[in-house]
Amino acid sequence: MNMRILLVEDDAVLGAAVRDQIAGDGHSVDWVTRLDGARDVMASAGYDLILLDLMLPDGRGIVFLKTLRNSGDVTPIIILTALDQVSDRIEGLKAGADDYLVKPFDLDELSARIGSVARRYSGNPNPIIRHGALNIDLARRSVLREGKPVQLTSREWALLEAFLTRPGQLLSKPQLEEKLYDFDVEIESNTIEVHVSRLRKKLGTNLIETERGLGYRLARA
Repeated sequence: MNMRILLVEDDAVLGAAVRDQIAGDGHSVDWVTRLDGARDVMASAGYDLILLDLMLPDGRGIVFLKTLRNSGDVTPIIILTALDQVSDRIEGLKAGADDYLVKPFDLDELSARIGSVARRYSGNPNPIIRHGALNIDLARRSVLREGKPVQLTSREWALLEAFLTRPGQLLSKPQLEEKLYDFDVEIESNTIEVHVSRLRKKLGTNLIETERGLGYRLARA
């Protein structure tokens, strides 16, 4: 899988080595040395992966990462940094990084990590579904409503995925109940109504339409 990769690294020697390595792997690489440069190129181009240093001349990469995730951007990100404390790694992963490499690292290991992240997303190269005010990441099982995260239960996720994979299609109550059979809790007669009501409350009252006596469908965005 050939990708377009953004490298954000201010060290000239390391940056050149990383650029040459991943270009040699067949990927397209744009290299910037500052966060403002990263913002500029991301405004005009889409990337499949970002390699992000944490200590840059115009700010901390971790803040840049958090800002991206809070805005709904789920572009895969691998952190490259000299910060080797466990607490630094935990902070990076909690902020939304997909992987973490501590400098100095082997360039072949970097290639392997890039390949691992690519495979993670290859089943659905565009895991983000935008529906009205919602940004839904099926790969991460996360939802942003008007930029704010919304927590869903496992059952709510199962129903939401059923609607998203059949947009506009009417789904009967028995069809939706089948999505919940994997959970070891008995399905009561009003289970679907309850969970549809909760999805509407969390994600928007107009998200799911009801056809009385027939079933439910995902409304048009």
